[in-house]
Amino acid sequence: MMRLAAIKASLRGPNALPLRPAEQVMDLERLGAMHQSRLSFMRTLVRRIMLERWQVNIARQELCAEGYGTLIYEINTPQGLFSFVIFSNYLSPEERNDRVIASKWDLTMALVEGRIEDEYLAFLRQNVPLQEAGRVDSRVFVLSRANRSARNFDYVVAQLSKGEQPDVARIAEVGYLYRTTAVYGSGKLGMADWDKVCSRFPDFARPFAAEMFACFMLRNFSLLQVEHIARQRDPQQFTPMKLELKRYFGIGNSTGLGMAPYLINHPILINRWIEMRELALAQVRALGHIDEGVRWRLGELLGRCSQHIAETVTEDAWQSNNNRRVIEDLAKLREQAGVGLESWNDLLAWSEQHCSLQGQELLVSVMLELYPQLVDGLDEYYCAEEFLDLDPLMPLQQLKAVIEQRYAWTLKIDFSDPKNRDIFWYRSEDKMEPRLGKCELDDGREKQMALGVGYAVFRCYQLLCQYIEEFPEHTTARFMVARPKLRGIVRRIQSMNRCVYGDIQANLLAHDILPMHLLRCKLSFFGVSKFDPRSRLWVRNTMYQGAPLLEDIGKTYNDDWFMPLAPTVGGND
Repeated sequence: MMRLAAIKASLRGPNALPLRPAEQVMDLERLGAMHQSRLSFMRTLVRRIMLERWQVNIARQELCAEGYGTLIYEINTPQGLFSFVIFSNYLSPEERNDRVIASKWDLTMALVEGRIEDEYLAFLRQNVPLQEAGRVDSRVFVLSRANRSARNFDYVVAQLSKGEQPDVARIAEVGYLYRTTAVYGSGKLGMADWDKVCSRFPDFARPFAAEMFACFMLRNFSLLQVEHIARQRDPQQFTPMKLELKRYFGIGNSTGLGMAPYLINHPILINRWIEMRELALAQVRALGHIDEGVRWRLGELLGRCSQHIAETVTEDAWQSNNNRRVIEDLAKLREQAGVGLESWNDLLAWSEQHCSLQGQELLVSVMLELYPQLVDGLDEYYCAEEFLDLDPLMPLQQLKAVIEQRYAWTLKIDFSDPKNRDIFWYRSEDKMEPRLGKCELDDGREKQMALGVGYAVFRCYQLLCQYIEEFPEHTTARFMVARPKLRGIVRRIQSMNRCVYGDIQANLLAHDILPMHLLRCKLSFFGVSKFDPRSRLWVRNTMYQGAPLLEDIGKTYNDDWFMPLAPTVGGND
């Protein structure tokens, strides 16, 4: 924590630049405009793997000519030994389904503590392919499943089996061989809970590190499997895939509403993630002279971002319009930077006047990319104690002032308007997945999830003001005795007042709420790219495109796979 304290101290004083204000940063539309960065979980995990030189070896490979069977990787890290087991089974086209209601998949996987013995493998083989219908034990950290890309998998196998490389333009349309439809961890289905993982296994003691590692291993297995099948199909003609093509393949991901409640239910953790990103940005903004090398690198990265977005394929009109606007923003930013870049603070302020929110936040990611010495390592502070404490001695006048200052956005919403209380969130009984209901059309409002923080604060404020009129000198404890059902929201208000950024500033009950912003926010912290919304409720994206391969471990690593571009395939590696 010493480095964090030093950073915060350096940003104080009369000449220091302040952090961006909460009312700006925590606006939902801006959070939904964020992009991957050096602090994204995939980037920080791969950086650790490469710099610590994790040893990943195949301990068991039992795959038939068509790639079905079992494969086990053993992973030796500086802190322990782990196994990643994959079960590959035949899946007919009519059974292939990416929705959460699916019960069969091309691949099922588990990340496991220690070495897998035959008896334990039999146990995993009975349960892992069942996913939610099975049960595992606390040796398991992560369960996941994935389906083949109908457009890429068989095509890549066919190309390699006849001695040819896949067409780059075709890969660019769908940059993966598999897409995962769920990655489970943190105590679900009998797995190790987060307390065990973070206290006993330092290699994965950061948010979603184990889940991100499972996706990283899936990506590497997908490349192994297509080469295995192609080699078996025609050993004489077979040609391995070129490394630059391999690196361009990522893992597809489908993300729906299941991810959205996390951002509301873990406010202290989300505050910490945002705070680290903003601290990194503040350090960059505080820099003085910008040398020519950095100016050149800025132009190169802005151009790379523009091309990366141009290579993103989506049929969604909203996303297509966003992409066009960001490309225009990037062109204007390159021009503005070329005119004469005096300071990062000036460029950021200029972007806020002339660029879309997505363009502004992409500039933030680029600025962080330019200064790894300031940014790298802040991910060490991503964990946070998630206790919402009640302060019973707080005077009610102070509690009222906290709401008026920190939750002013809730007091501006007209909750008497039915449109602002039109939506309720609930969990489906069949898969326990979040869904959206409309109050006028759907039953079940009495079973809604407690995600309407804005309305809860507004209602608390109304009742608090009424109580203060009669008892102005009382403390929070007396108010809680009179209104015990408000204990949860008061605890949240008091706790978030101790945070820099606090709650997401959005009314999740409004008729025009766009859950896509919640999904995009969390996915940006994961580090995904190439968003392709399939509706306002779920989105496809790509993970680990451009990332190093297992065979790159031990080589020189420069950590430069931000916004990867389609490769130009030349001669042999």
